[in-house]
Amino acid sequence: MTTRAAAASGTATPWRTVVAGACALAAAMGIGRFGFTPILPMMQAQAGLGAQAAATVATANYVGYLVGAVLGTVVPRTVRSRGIYRISLVLLVVSVALMAATRNAVVWELLRGVAGAASAIVFVAMFTTVVADLRGRPDHLVGWTMGGVGGGIALTGLLVAVLRPIADWTVAWWASAALAAVLSAVAWVLPVGRGPTPPAAPERGGRVRARPWFVALSVAYTLEGVGYIIAGTFLVAAVQQNGSPAIGASAWIVVGLAALPSCALWSMLLRRWSRPTLLIVALAVQAVGIALPALFDGAVAALVSAVLFGATFLAVVTVALPIGTHLGVPRAVAGLTVGYSAGQIAGPLVAAPLLHGGYRPALLLGAIVVGVAALAAAALRIRYPHPCATASGRISPRDLKTD
Repeated sequence: MTTRAAAASGTATPWRTVVAGACALAAAMGIGRFGFTPILPMMQAQAGLGAQAAATVATANYVGYLVGAVLGTVVPRTVRSRGIYRISLVLLVVSVALMAATRNAVVWELLRGVAGAASAIVFVAMFTTVVADLRGRPDHLVGWTMGGVGGGIALTGLLVAVLRPIADWTVAWWASAALAAVLSAVAWVLPVGRGPTPPAAPERGGRVRARPWFVALSVAYTLEGVGYIIAGTFLVAAVQQNGSPAIGASAWIVVGLAALPSCALWSMLLRRWSRPTLLIVALAVQAVGIALPALFDGAVAALVSAVLFGATFLAVVTVALPIGTHLGVPRAVAGLTVGYSAGQIAGPLVAAPLLHGGYRPALLLGAIVVGVAALAAAALRIRYPHPCATASGRISPRDLKTD
């Protein structure tokens, strides 16, 4: 293959794909999904947003994400079209910017719903493109791409920390939109829809025998969606309630910095440990991290919690999704993602009745749910079918098919 042909294939410069994909995730997830978390305390103090209303606004984003994910499954062209991918980036930036233009909670919910749907389409389009473009490359490249979520979280947390003493909540949203626009400009070049859809892999036997493991995995992954999103929504507010605004802002920055390399590092651990073992460990560590600020006051507990949470919430995704592929379950990634999204919708709603007593009860609930998820994942250790055609854990082309 000539140099020009190699470059045209997209595989000659894998780091270009990594950077574009990471920026797409930083905009879609780090800001579109999690930008609300560090700005929430400012909105509560300056815009009159109550805890119950905050839970509803957060839930609207997760409902939108589920709608976007289902749309990508039912109408596959939405996540294969470069035009729709780019329109989603624009909608993401606009919906974030318009959060500063109103104090109406219903409008906030609609805007967060649009941001959620756009972020889901960007995520699925990005993930499919990156996995196809980096096929045959080292696993850690996809891990660094996923680390874009952590980069977006860290950048947003730093931005809000800088603005908090000198500006109000509206400026925080405008600045977040500007940051999302810059990241989207880099993500714009991602070659979504450039190549043909990968062909389906050959059918494999033994799927009936794989169902008990997949049920356990689905339960664990759905419960993780419930538990992690409670922390992902209320961690900063909880830390600030029990400490200072500076500690809360610092904690969210630490979450992002810990998440940035986490997927690549957990991928390296696969050389020595099985995916079921790592999934159990990641969930157990995350449960401890979520519980810490609910049980202890002070900066140390808050920052240790941030490190443990940041280092594990993306790792769970990185470890869990390929287990479904390993088990040979058709469209495992799509099915697991729907359960995860449903869990994210349920999380803030389940936690909302506890918020009248502060954020500690909600964080304890999140920790308990993630702990139960770890117990469900432990069932994967019972005669887990390691000798499998996809034991490497790579996401197969068949699993990326949505039609």
